[in-house]
Amino acid sequence: MVTWNDSDERLGSAPVAAQVAAVQARIAAAAQRAGRDPREVCLIAVSKTHPVARVQQVVAAGVGHCGENRVQEAEAKITALSGQAHAPQWHLIGHLQRNKARRAATLFDYIHSLDSVALAHALNHARAEQPDMPPLPVLLQVNVSGEASKSGFALTGGIAAPQLPDFRAAVAAIRMLPHLAVQGLMTIAPYSPDPEQARPIFRQVRLLREHLCEAFPQLAWAQLSMGMSDDFEVAITEGATMVRVGRAIFGERG
Repeated sequence: MVTWNDSDERLGSAPVAAQVAAVQARIAAAAQRAGRDPREVCLIAVSKTHPVARVQQVVAAGVGHCGENRVQEAEAKITALSGQAHAPQWHLIGHLQRNKARRAATLFDYIHSLDSVALAHALNHARAEQPDMPPLPVLLQVNVSGEASKSGFALTGGIAAPQLPDFRAAVAAIRMLPHLAVQGLMTIAPYSPDPEQARPIFRQVRLLREHLCEAFPQLAWAQLSMGMSDDFEVAITEGATMVRVGRAIFGERG
């Protein structure tokens, strides 16, 4: 894998465009293997720690969605690209602290990491202060693997989790907040050198989404954000509609 940094002579657009094209081809192939339309899968280019110039190249290569882990780092990039033609939609994919909810609610087009009712109330309140903005699209982050290092609603084992009634109660509370629009679920699988090890995690989240479609038909549940550079192809075969890809596009972080 190529390692990039700000001084790399290869900072021109061609290598980035080639990386984007390669990832898009892998997405298409994985979708076709699963009998899906590749257009059902949204590629989110995760630009954490990479400079604005690199993000501009990715956008110029045709990527319309960018992801960031931290509000402060994202703000500079969003500001820099906001006035340009074909400005991307921005997705917050990292853990969000409640004291950053006000800024996140106005900066981002999507929040993938809603993991508590308290955070939902904070985002709803912040979005309510922006009357010209529509309800904020959010995904509920779930932790079905039981990894202590992962954020999200605790649901070890998915629909078999003992915490499922509590989660359903949380969903019932969140869906009543008028300035949020629940769109689906997000998860992060444990890292493994074998991408197939992530399949049971992605399958559990897909089955959880199916359960929620029946329990809360008033909500869309259209999105499954799962899969990163090492395992996004497996995620697509298990139903992912959004994949969050950083290293396979940008190279290793400096």
